[in-house]
Amino acid sequence: MFKGWLLHKGDGAVDAALADIDEARLPAGDVLLAVEYSALNYKDGLALTNRAPVVRQWPMVPGIDGAGTVLESTHADWKPGDRAVLNGWGVGETHWGCLAERARLKGEWLVPLPAAFTPRQAMAIGTAGYTAMLCVMALERHGVQPGDGDVLVTGATGGVGSVAVALLARLGWRVTAATGRTAEADYLTSLGAAAVVDRAEFAMPGKPLQKERWAAAIDAVGSHTLANVLAQTRYGGIVAACGLAQGMDLPGTVAPFILRGVTLAGVDSVMAPMPRRREAWQRLARDLDPARLEAMTAEVALAEAADAARRLMDGRVRGRIVVRVAG
Repeated sequence: MFKGWLLHKGDGAVDAALADIDEARLPAGDVLLAVEYSALNYKDGLALTNRAPVVRQWPMVPGIDGAGTVLESTHADWKPGDRAVLNGWGVGETHWGCLAERARLKGEWLVPLPAAFTPRQAMAIGTAGYTAMLCVMALERHGVQPGDGDVLVTGATGGVGSVAVALLARLGWRVTAATGRTAEADYLTSLGAAAVVDRAEFAMPGKPLQKERWAAAIDAVGSHTLANVLAQTRYGGIVAACGLAQGMDLPGTVAPFILRGVTLAGVDSVMAPMPRRREAWQRLARDLDPARLEAMTAEVALAEAADAARRLMDGRVRGRIVVRVAG
């Protein structure tokens, strides 16, 4: 038996409870992981609070992220004692996840825990930070450089935004952070932001083409915010889009693309191929300042995960929440 959050659905309602779970109930997989730390991401918040139908199979153990030690393995790449990280692959949605002391997973989903990180630090990064790194890599593949101009990060106090600000600042970019929580300006400047702007500047319908402001941008918001960011991106610039906090619509025009040659790069973290995942984690180990990571991280015990998820969905959380699963 092990402890874990278990979601049940009945009569349209979802019940989330911390339960004792029989290991025999774990789904098929070739690696059994002793989870030491997990994290709370937007999808986890949606699942634990039932704010949106992200869970596709019932019952479900939520938790799209996990870090810990391999207990058993029939996969050629993994042996007992190995340290591993899990992000995405539908875990917590269609396959039991990591907000539990045990997870049975597929070996091809796992990435070796970088030597630079403890399991706690890996989960402080989690899917949000790994997604931020994928966005930075997308900007770099496009060829933009810090000397080309400012970079904008929207949703900057969130998990993706916080890590993106810290990464870009350390890589030499002048970062402008957009947030609806302007009282957090000191927090954002401590992560490396050179300027903080109110998200209200981007949240309403705007002109198809606006003053060119950004050489590049990372957007976790979508909707009118993304449309306005595109309209303000400089000739030949790029916007990496990875989220939909404002909405999944894109009420813009083709003008930025055909008149300024702007590129909109979609960034998916859930099904990203393994070579790109490994590169992202290697880059995080090199380019993310551990002190800035700690400054954006709060920790809760496994039993506190549902309460923390409600705070996350109510917009009362900044940065990252790690969940201490073991002990």
